[in-house]
Amino acid sequence: MEWQQVIGFYQIAKLGSFTKAAEATFRTQPALSQQIKALEEELHCHLFERIGKRKLMLTSAGERFLTFAESILENYDSLREDLNELKGSQKGRLKIAAPFTTLYHLFPDVLKQYSEHFPQVELTILDRSQQTVIQLVKSGDVDFGFTVESEVPGDLATLRWKKVETALMTPIGHPLARGKRVTLRQIAKYPLILPPKDLRFTCRRMLEERFQKLGLHYQIVMESSNVELTSLYVEMGLGISFATVVRDLPALRQRKLEFLPMDQLFKPDFIGVVMRKDKTLASYKSSFINILLGKPVLPLS
Repeated sequence: MEWQQVIGFYQIAKLGSFTKAAEATFRTQPALSQQIKALEEELHCHLFERIGKRKLMLTSAGERFLTFAESILENYDSLREDLNELKGSQKGRLKIAAPFTTLYHLFPDVLKQYSEHFPQVELTILDRSQQTVIQLVKSGDVDFGFTVESEVPGDLATLRWKKVETALMTPIGHPLARGKRVTLRQIAKYPLILPPKDLRFTCRRMLEERFQKLGLHYQIVMESSNVELTSLYVEMGLGISFATVVRDLPALRQRKLEFLPMDQLFKPDFIGVVMRKDKTLASYKSSFINILLGKPVLPLS
């Protein structure tokens, strides 16, 4: 068994395509196919099964070999990190995934500070939905993910970071901003900008269930899954919406928006740093967490 065979197999399994895996490993498709054929001959079993012309699936043996490949590649990365630390080198790769709004509002200062302390660390930052973030952490494709705690399954570890609240977002001077407490009956009178009708967006699902239970008619004037886009159209007066916000964020005070508390409908949540429970962190990765939490960072050796 050769190292390139393991890498080639892993990429095919992850990407579901010989063509994409060949591009990822900088090999021709025939060369990659030959590698897998040789691997299957050595193991005396088929690792992949073709379903129709395009679909590629792992066999039972392939599933087990994928677990082996993931383990060996992960151990290899850990070994490289350990060897770098033995040499006193803060060198390696750090991969992070978070939703757009988190990256846009909460990350710039953290990443700038981290890059200044660890210039040799290769940073990869992915803008992904909360559900995709969780999947990337589970698969080991990123070191840290960021999502609200209520979405994190029990098989992952979570480190609490920032408190967030769901607020009603209106233009400045909107009639609803004059009252002390906003009800669903009042909200239903105004055009709404909500996320697409998808099970991922629990806020919309809960709202519609409450509206229907109260027999309220409501109008959805726009669907948007991007909070920044939504806020732009709320500012314009197209409709009102909901946003999960970190209170006292300077960027929010610069917008022509009101954020009205909705704690009677939504419980507060927290943005958490999500990681696998079986991960051992190199010092340069632990330092990222320290910077994130405002803790001292150890000087470079």
